[in-house]
Amino acid sequence: MIRFHRVAASLLLLGLTAPVYAGCIAPKAPSSFPNGATATLAEMIEGQKSVKQFQADMATYRKCVDEESPPAPAGAALTEEQKKAQDAREKERLQKHNDTVAQEQAVADEFNQQIHAYKEAQADRKSTRVNSSHITISYAVFC
Repeated sequence: MIRFHRVAASLLLLGLTAPVYAGCIAPKAPSSFPNGATATLAEMIEGQKSVKQFQADMATYRKCVDEESPPAPAGAALTEEQKKAQDAREKERLQKHNDTVAQEQAVADEFNQQIHAYKEAQADRKSTRVNSSHITISYAVFC
């Protein structure tokens, strides 16, 4: 029984040295967003959907990366070489995680700029309509 545990632990540790991230494919960020200054509401909603899909795809990718690089079992006796390999995998996993978060932030920032432009354009259009109606109302009142 003890021999079985040693063999199982050895196989597990060998698995920890396998190449990681082989099956995980990072999603591509949306290539473009609607121009907020000229876009319709429907176009902005489509842009929002693409951002949300990208975020969901990134979460799936991070989960895949985490699953492909599990930590060493608690209490496992690792050699120095295995510890170094485990540390290198963890460092790579963290770098992948941080890169995905940075990519998501860049996409969010870009889309938020377009949302801001869209809201400004809508406010300008609304302001013009309100001012026009005020002139008409004022004119009707004075007549």
